[in-house]
Amino acid sequence: MHTFRRSAALLTLSVGTVASLPALAAADELHYNQISLRAEVSQEVARDLMIVTLYTEEQNTDPAKLAADVSTTMNKALDQAKQAKDITLRQGSRSSYPIYDTKGQKITGWRERAELRLESSDFAALSKLTGELLTDLKMGGMDFAIATPTRKASEDALMKDAVTAFKARAQLASDALGGKGYKIVNLNLNSNGYPQPYMRAPMMMKAASMDAAPVTPEVEAGTSQVSMTADGSIEVLMP
Repeated sequence: MHTFRRSAALLTLSVGTVASLPALAAADELHYNQISLRAEVSQEVARDLMIVTLYTEEQNTDPAKLAADVSTTMNKALDQAKQAKDITLRQGSRSSYPIYDTKGQKITGWRERAELRLESSDFAALSKLTGELLTDLKMGGMDFAIATPTRKASEDALMKDAVTAFKARAQLASDALGGKGYKIVNLNLNSNGYPQPYMRAPMMMKAASMDAAPVTPEVEAGTSQVSMTADGSIEVLMP
């Protein structure tokens, strides 16, 4: 009885081993004549989104009065900004903190800061509005980025170019190995170089005095070189 059970166990193990051989052979075939390739394409894309950060910062011994003054200034700026077309308004951060005496022990007042963020692809309109708002607010910074629709269009075009470049290299590799063709095993596409908004120094963007004409900031957005890489592997089909 014990002999029968042992024989049955050995038979089961042997059958399982034999059954796994085709799977191992198939796995080996997947890596036969495979080579890894990489292709990269790039283009210059204009930064077509202008982002301006304005702020007000005030100080007062009465925190309630301080908050009211800051709110009045920001509400006036928001009302004025809403009159402009094709400009997106976003309220930025707002913070308040105490001011201490020279010994750092007693609170002598409070300081509060509130920000207003403006975005637009119409540089002229946003520059004009910025100059007008600088009569009451201060310039925190000016950024430039690639707008979402522009980025998508650029990525779509680069994706096609990257695939075409990858296929050209694949054909070149296949010819060099004496193959009759190839098939793509895997392919990964990755874009890079699309910039995050960066801060422009607000040196020339001074607030206009009450009796002076608003100052329109000069802008120069520039371009960014963006790229798309195609990484993958092919299997060369031999004659």
